Amino acid sequence: MTKKKGLLRQNALIVIFGWISTLFGIYLYFNWIDLFTQIRGMQVYIRPGIQLYDIWKQLPIPVTLDVYLFNWTNPQDFHRGSNVKPRFVELGPYRFIEKPDKVDIVWHTNNHSVSFRKKSIFHFDHENSKGSLSDTITSVNTVALTIALKFKDDSNLQKMLVARALKMHNAGISITKTADQWLFTGYTDPFLTIGSLLSKFNKYINIPYDRIGYFYGRNNSAAYEGYFNILTGADDIRKMGQMHSWNYKKHNAVFDGECGQVKGSAGEFYPPNLTPQDTLWSYVPNLCQAIPLDYTESVQIHDLTGYKYSGGEKLLDNGTLFPSNKCFCVGGKCERSGVFNVGPCAYNTSMYVSFPHFYKADLYYLDAIEGLKPEREKHEFFLTVEPSSGIPLEVGGGFQINYLLEPIKFLPPFDRVPRTFIPTVWIEKRLKLTRELTALISSVPLITSIGQLTSGLLSILGVTLLCWYPVKFFILSYMHPKQKIDFLSRASNKTHLTKSSLHMESLKSDEVMDMLQQKPPNSELIKSLLECK
Repeated sequence: MTKKKGLLRQNALIVIFGWISTLFGIYLYFNWIDLFTQIRGMQVYIRPGIQLYDIWKQLPIPVTLDVYLFNWTNPQDFHRGSNVKPRFVELGPYRFIEKPDKVDIVWHTNNHSVSFRKKSIFHFDHENSKGSLSDTITSVNTVALTIALKFKDDSNLQKMLVARALKMHNAGISITKTADQWLFTGYTDPFLTIGSLLSKFNKYINIPYDRIGYFYGRNNSAAYEGYFNILTGADDIRKMGQMHSWNYKKHNAVFDGECGQVKGSAGEFYPPNLTPQDTLWSYVPNLCQAIPLDYTESVQIHDLTGYKYSGGEKLLDNGTLFPSNKCFCVGGKCERSGVFNVGPCAYNTSMYVSFPHFYKADLYYLDAIEGLKPEREKHEFFLTVEPSSGIPLEVGGGFQINYLLEPIKFLPPFDRVPRTFIPTVWIEKRLKLTRELTALISSVPLITSIGQLTSGLLSILGVTLLCWYPVKFFILSYMHPKQKIDFLSRASNKTHLTKSSLHMESLKSDEVMDMLQQKPPNSELIKSLLECK
């Protein structure tokens, strides 16, 4: 009786352990990632004194900045108002090495955020550039165009005065400068002074610089991109690196509703545990908007699996394809998909942004010009992220700056030009983590896989324990009497032998068969054997 109770207790413990193992394995399978994320978040959120902070503050690897300028080869023919399309030749890349840094860092413990400004130092990489900064390039005269457009809806008298001023300074629709002047050095223009005077009469004119250049004033300056305020992830690792405000506002006031909301990543961190169904958002101050990136494929980078997210048609749509983007239309006027009006973000100029060579844009833009050829391999904007940690592994691609030329009555030289989007420059940034840096995050997907494997093994062990006894007795119920006795005899040898089992073990097999043939098996004997198991 004591052995019977011991056997029952043993069976009960095995069943209990089986249930615990199964349930814990199932729980771990569905919650391991969240548990690990919370534990990791206690250690790696943005704060001074850890390696992650040093990498976040000053990236230890350089960023490659390739600039391509479009040389306008036939501006005079285009100006005459004929059916001649503007023709362009791409020059470059003019490569610069960017060393980014974060300055003016202020911590806000009340809402677990940190404020900072971005500052970068740029060095020209002559060896890896295709061309010289002394190359001469003809492009649209952005200063004259901006002034003319500001008076487009004014009286004819005012437009005539502006036209006379343009003629006095030989200002046409195009201007020729060196690559260096177009980029960082900038160039002076008499209309900058005139623009400052005219701003007293036209509130829409705002020219804050003394020189004109796409990157003028940006080298070693923290004033260009404004103040960022991001969440540190101290209270929730899923929020780490996400924008809280820009220039201390949660809405940029440039675009209405959702289009003007400050949201998404500041560019360094994305939410952990990403899936192909997720859309990544990055806030770009130069565009005054958060841009969406969608999953395209999985790639391998230094033995790590990364999710590649790319910019699609929605990124530069104005509501023609995606109605939710209608709030990006300036003044209720929506251009065809593929260009984005950043004029309100760039001192109310006629500047539009697109993918390089009008990639993924409506064919309307390409049909109006010559010399551009969009290719996915060269012009795709993408971001590859390690999905478990949300840390970017590689960034590539960029944007193209275009200016809208349109006819303005009574204001030569813009009175006879056809409405055309003129490409001027496109900028490509590239960054790829080194093998040494990826090694710092390689443990994250490994631990995630180990946790999922462990949960699976626990579940299998628990189910096996729960099923062993039912399966064993199911087998016994269908066994031939001799097989059953042999099976039970072998099972009893693995435990302490009782007197009954010792007696059965001493019997010859033929005696057992004779006994079974003479009368039905003794139920007490079988019961004793089962107890001996």
